Amino acid sequence: MGKQAKDEELYQEMCRVVGKVVLEMRDLGQEPRHIVIAGVLRTSLANQKIKRSELTTKAMATVVSALSGVEN
Repeated sequence: MGKQAKDEELYQEMCRVVGKVVLEMRDLGQEPRHIVIAGVLRTSLANQKIKRSELTTKAMATVVSALSGVEN
């Protein structure tokens, strides 16, 4: 798989992850602010009991970095 295809796959997974968090927050009546989304994902990543694919883990970490302004 080429770099462009891998980048597109990562981007699609990032969109899926963020969309899921935003929809869950909306269902809970919370405003989906970028820093809150980053916090939710950071907390989720800290939970080692949940098995995730490498792609999902990388997507989550990339979103946290992008939303919080922190480099990986």
